[in-house]
Amino acid sequence: MSLRIFILVILCIFIVSCDEDVKLEEAISKIEVDFTVERFDKAYAVATPENLPNLKQAYPFLFSRHVPDSVWIDRINDTLQDQLLSEVVKVFGDFKDVKSDLKKLFQHLSYYDKTFSLPRVVTLTNDVDYRNKTIVTDSVLLIALDNFLGEDHEFYQNIPRYLTKNMQKNQIIPELAEDYARTYVYQSNRKRLLDEMIYHGKLLYFKDVMIPFKSDAEKIGYTEQELKWAEANESPIWSYFIEKELLFSTDSKLQSRFIADAPYSKFYLELDNESPGRLGQYIGWQIVRAYAENTGENIMTIMEKEPEDIFNNSKFKPKK
Repeated sequence: MSLRIFILVILCIFIVSCDEDVKLEEAISKIEVDFTVERFDKAYAVATPENLPNLKQAYPFLFSRHVPDSVWIDRINDTLQDQLLSEVVKVFGDFKDVKSDLKKLFQHLSYYDKTFSLPRVVTLTNDVDYRNKTIVTDSVLLIALDNFLGEDHEFYQNIPRYLTKNMQKNQIIPELAEDYARTYVYQSNRKRLLDEMIYHGKLLYFKDVMIPFKSDAEKIGYTEQELKWAEANESPIWSYFIEKELLFSTDSKLQSRFIADAPYSKFYLELDNESPGRLGQYIGWQIVRAYAENTGENIMTIMEKEPEDIFNNSKFKPKK
């Protein structure tokens, strides 16, 4: 086959694939999803001791039976709470753009999981508990808006910078998609570095499928510059993992070096300070992407595949 014919064949395959993707997204966009966003944060901002019983009746899952009403009344009268709620309203007075993207997420979930049922969507504040920005269950979806006010917000002064950079509005949908991904993912083992890489790679690939309208940088929580660094250095990162025989290592320190949130990844080389954190997640993502492309398996099947199966059948080759 001549080079010209080969290029034409590849081009035709690419065009057909793009056309199929467009048709798929058009079909998904027609799925009916009807939901409202309940602004508990706004309701609490104007709450009084007199109407507290009404709030408790409307949102029983937000009020612990072990906490007396006096605590909630003190919170209503707390000036710091007033300031927190005021800042939330400044950023999220209008929730239309987030709701629009949330609708797209629900449409994709409904398409790929026929048993999916729409949850009750509630926004609130949680005193900037950034470890619990969002929560999803079968029936309720909670978004703590005070965790998405913008990376430079004054409320975040005592939080590490590598965490605050993702405490902004455009991370709400990726956070929720990851919460949902964790309800579908399964692995019998997560002892080796490869296990963790594939586990997080599944979560990120789930975002590829469920929120394709978000950028890769938004999906993984990188800046565009960090994403470009990861893409440009795929080959040396992979070589390092292979040469140091890290993939099948059970050394617990590898989790903090390459998987967990951190300001940078720890190769113990000069390039460390240039690198973004969580590069093990990034490489795992590329492995799962390669597996999906090679096998054509659907997302729900991939979420339950064992790491070694995905790795062995991915035919993964890093970008040069």
